[in-house]
Amino acid sequence: MAGSSGREDEDGRHYLVERLARIAGGDKSALKDLYDRTQAKLFGIALRILNDRREAEDVLQDVYLSVWMKAADFDPGRASPITWLATIARNRSIDRVRQIGRRDERDIETALDVPDDQPDAFQVLTARDDHDRLVACIGELDERTSHAIRTAFFAGRTYQELADTAEVPLGTMKSVIRRGLIKLKGCLSR
Repeated sequence: MAGSSGREDEDGRHYLVERLARIAGGDKSALKDLYDRTQAKLFGIALRILNDRREAEDVLQDVYLSVWMKAADFDPGRASPITWLATIARNRSIDRVRQIGRRDERDIETALDVPDDQPDAFQVLTARDDHDRLVACIGELDERTSHAIRTAFFAGRTYQELADTAEVPLGTMKSVIRRGLIKLKGCLSR
């Protein structure tokens, strides 16, 4: 089940990467597709930072203009498409806050005094993307290794408990998990 969700997420990532490549080639329909798929997330980032719907809508237009002009700069080896887009939205929103601050003679530094214990939208999107990649990579492991890693690291079972349940020596279970973690590291570094 987790494997299919991971596959769908990986398909979505490939879809966005492909759209950005087409945008870099001047394909306006690819920009529309990208907009339809990502505008809600990016608008949420802008709205959270700006706290003004009209300003957030203006920033969103700037974001997609930047995407149109800079799509060729996107490197899927350095960031996921949604992380790259979220960073643009965040930076444009912060720039707009600074502009508004100067125009309205408000000090942007006062915003630092407002406590916010919740992660911002950028952090949530980044964590979600990292989580989705981890789930997809775990889904690529064989069932025995996947189960051992999930049980050890997410359910808190010890290696000895896993070895006893699987009726294998402790050294075998450690090897299974170690090889699985090496495969995960390789998958996550792609």
